[in-house]
Amino acid sequence: MHKSAIESKPAPAKAPAPGTAPRRIPVWLLAVLLVLVTIALYWPATRCDFINFDDPDYVTANPHVQGSLNWESVKWAFLNPVCINWHPLTVMSHMLDCRLFGLNPWGHHLVNVLFHSLNAALVFAFLRQLTGATWRSLLVAALFAFHPLRVESVAWVAERKDVLSGFFGLLALIFYSRYARKRLTVASREPKARIAPALDPQPATLDYMLTLFFLTLGLLSKPMLVTWPFVMLLLDYWPLERFHPRSAWRLVMEKVPFFVLTAVVSFVTFVVQKQGGSVTGVGVLPLGARSGNALVSYCRYLGKMIWPTDLAVFYPHPGYWPLGQVLLMGVFLCGISALLFVKRGRYPFLLMGWLWFVGTLAPVIGLVQVGDQSMADRYTYIPSLGVLILTIWGAYELTRRWRYHKIALAVAGSTAIILCLALTRQQLGYWKDSETLFRHTLEVTENNLIAHNNLGVALVKKGQIDEAINQYQDAIRLKPDYADAHNNLGVALVKKGQIDEAISQYQDAIRLKPDYAEAHNNLGYLLRNQGHIEEAMEHYHKALQINPNYPDALNNLGVALADQGRFDEAIENYHKVLQIEPTHFPTLNNLGVALADRGRFDKAIENYYMALQINPNSSDVLNNLGLALAAKGRFDEAIENFHKAIRVNPNRSETYFQLGVALGQSGRIQEAMVQYREALRLNPDLAEALNNLAWILAASFNDGLRNGTEAVRLAERACELTHHEKPLFIGTLAAAYAEAGRFPEAVATAKKAEQLANAAGLKDLAGKNRQLLELYRAKKPYHEAAITKH
Repeated sequence: MHKSAIESKPAPAKAPAPGTAPRRIPVWLLAVLLVLVTIALYWPATRCDFINFDDPDYVTANPHVQGSLNWESVKWAFLNPVCINWHPLTVMSHMLDCRLFGLNPWGHHLVNVLFHSLNAALVFAFLRQLTGATWRSLLVAALFAFHPLRVESVAWVAERKDVLSGFFGLLALIFYSRYARKRLTVASREPKARIAPALDPQPATLDYMLTLFFLTLGLLSKPMLVTWPFVMLLLDYWPLERFHPRSAWRLVMEKVPFFVLTAVVSFVTFVVQKQGGSVTGVGVLPLGARSGNALVSYCRYLGKMIWPTDLAVFYPHPGYWPLGQVLLMGVFLCGISALLFVKRGRYPFLLMGWLWFVGTLAPVIGLVQVGDQSMADRYTYIPSLGVLILTIWGAYELTRRWRYHKIALAVAGSTAIILCLALTRQQLGYWKDSETLFRHTLEVTENNLIAHNNLGVALVKKGQIDEAINQYQDAIRLKPDYADAHNNLGVALVKKGQIDEAISQYQDAIRLKPDYAEAHNNLGYLLRNQGHIEEAMEHYHKALQINPNYPDALNNLGVALADQGRFDEAIENYHKVLQIEPTHFPTLNNLGVALADRGRFDKAIENYYMALQINPNSSDVLNNLGLALAAKGRFDEAIENFHKAIRVNPNRSETYFQLGVALGQSGRIQEAMVQYREALRLNPDLAEALNNLAWILAASFNDGLRNGTEAVRLAERACELTHHEKPLFIGTLAAAYAEAGRFPEAVATAKKAEQLANAAGLKDLAGKNRQLLELYRAKKPYHEAAITKH
């Protein structure tokens, strides 16, 4: 029977001469240095952006995560999966990040870096506590922390679940080893006649309960820790040496609460992923293809641990690997397993490390295929520890009889660490932003439709529409039934102004995926813009049947209802949106517009101010706020907001026009004329500006401002643009004719304006035009008449 690493004692050394005793570096200082170096290595991650792969679902586009962290949000985290995964503690950690850092990516990345750095220290503490081997434990921890395969788990905000579950999982193992060591201590006091250590009937309850507690937290962070009861049994085998024929069953029974816990989490996870549609059926990917990919992936993982190059955020699934390659990999894996099993007596750590690697990787190896990837770097976060233990302890045993074995190990270990540091820094650079990440992914993989699609999304965000369209088309070429690429291609085509082609792409996306809520919403938006309100509303309703809490669809349905004059229903939809996402910017603005249309200007102003807290530089909201303030007679505030809107967007003619109206209403006529002329410079056919400027030129009490000839030209153009159907504009034209001295035309035009106003039921306007008609008939100078403001 091999000796436990805990029980073995080094041979006594000769006492050093006085004054020459070597000073050992304190273990705590080694742990601190490890943490600091890890933080320094991954610090560039804090300068990385969010990426468009899973980060929107977890953080940037998730209103629940961005909302308040309270009992309701905690309940939501437990009851609602994110990205078809159930990990409520991870979701709550993102909620806390949003409270602390908002949507500033550096803070979210910093938390990942800190957790990973702590995990490095926990690995060191865990292994040293179990084995007493300080430098080997430190080397394993350093290689674990610095290896390039860790970059995905650290630099990807959405992979918080890796570092968080690793943190709690390692704490669980530390307390389990404390519990087990106490049991061994008691067992060692038993009579030596016993073959196997006895199990104490009074266990170290606190350590056991803490193990169960931290494992629960780890499973709530990521269900990959379902293998932890088996890992505990491996630790019982080596280095704890509790695993013996007479105690095996008792050790298994000792783990029953852990097995029950992991079984429940496994069941919940499978159900959630099955209902979410991420579990690929056997009909789509047969068991033979999955088994072949599993064998190949085990070897690919080993290869990337040894030579970590060509790392990618997504590795496409090939379907079937070549049979010869699958057989070769199978023979290789079986051969290693057999060799390590044979050597288990002398080198138990080899079998333990190998089984750790194979076992902890099993839940994500692809026999139950979740998603479209063949493998993922992040999946090695925990399994890599088994390979590192196997390698470092194996190298130590292999060289321990060498004369300079410590020097050899130090050189080899230092070289490995330096290479890892260099490669990890290089790999971190690829995570700068989505474009950089997916361009690199396309360089190191083939036929990667996910990379093409997500690169397209990044390019659209940067305004590189033509290249984005090429990327989407490449994705569709690889997979013609890829609904996401069709939908995203539609979005890009809209930005190119190719509306009919975009509609076709949205329709293709819906045909391929009838429950595609986003495509229904996008198609509805285009149909509404084309005036097909009823058809648009059908698609909005369909999107809401699929996802009743879809904020964009609720908002767009509200806009369509407002188009039909159904303002109360529109307001109701907007309120639903704000219950789901209180900071939904378009809805705050649209609700303000709807409330203003109902004459509820105070409430409208409140909503506009809330919208400006989210986006202070929205010219639309600033303009709408100015209109509402003007309607309340708060002209100075209205003018101020119109000026702000113009600073944000100096090319919007309507804002200059509205500023002119507010200036005119506050008696600043000359300034109003300047704004009307600026509006007409940007849009010569803005009928309202033509009319208002013509009125000032025809009816101003300031003789220096009146110009009958220009007034006639402007007023005639305004009437032409409105097909001579607006009595207000016709009345202005009559005034212009009068100012120009063309009184017969002024009379005829004023009479027409009176008739149109009467037909439209505008009694006040009809009465005013009747007064003007009498003035023109009497050929009185227009500027002498006591005429109210236009």
